[in-house]
Amino acid sequence: MAGAHEQEYSFELVGGHLCLDFVNTLNGSRDTGVTEEKLESYADFVSWSRQAGVISEREARRLLNEAGRRPTEAEKIRRRAVALREAIYRVFTAAASERAPAQADLKVLNDVLSEAMSQAQIVKSPEGFVWDWSKDDAALERLLWPVSRSAAELLVSDNLSRARVCGADDCTWLFMDTSKNRSRRWCDMKYCGNRSKARRHYQRKRDAAEESKL
Repeated sequence: MAGAHEQEYSFELVGGHLCLDFVNTLNGSRDTGVTEEKLESYADFVSWSRQAGVISEREARRLLNEAGRRPTEAEKIRRRAVALREAIYRVFTAAASERAPAQADLKVLNDVLSEAMSQAQIVKSPEGFVWDWSKDDAALERLLWPVSRSAAELLVSDNLSRARVCGADDCTWLFMDTSKNRSRRWCDMKYCGNRSKARRHYQRKRDAAEESKL
């Protein structure tokens, strides 16, 4: 598994909430259609889940082994994960624009959430009581459950109004605006913020050059 990690994609976890990081597994802009899919296989879904802290190394290995034995089912769950991701994206972008989400998108989320909650249980840990899942580690669909619960918890929380869409023209990632004055515009200043600054700088220089010719 360690050797595989050297080749795997390193996901940017800048959303500030599990379900938002999941939405951000599609790079680019959904508005323009110029996108790059990062969940191309069930193994990618496992990799994201491990990097996001949803599962452990041991659980990841077991799921990958199980997926190898049941590739058709694994692909079906990957497609379901992508459908869930896009439904979550549309629900949160609707909420950010103070619009009612489509019932079809809520149904996609609620169908997975219903399945997740039927498998949820409270267990005792050294730190106290925590949520866990009742099915065994080899249940391929278990990666969907924490995502759906994360989305549900954020949607009914007081922090929903802090969920934002990146302000870059070529990015539709979601993030939590935790700034004091709620003025954050970019999913990540290192990428979208700096690129936007560079574009504005270039435009100002070009405008100035055009004006000097007059």
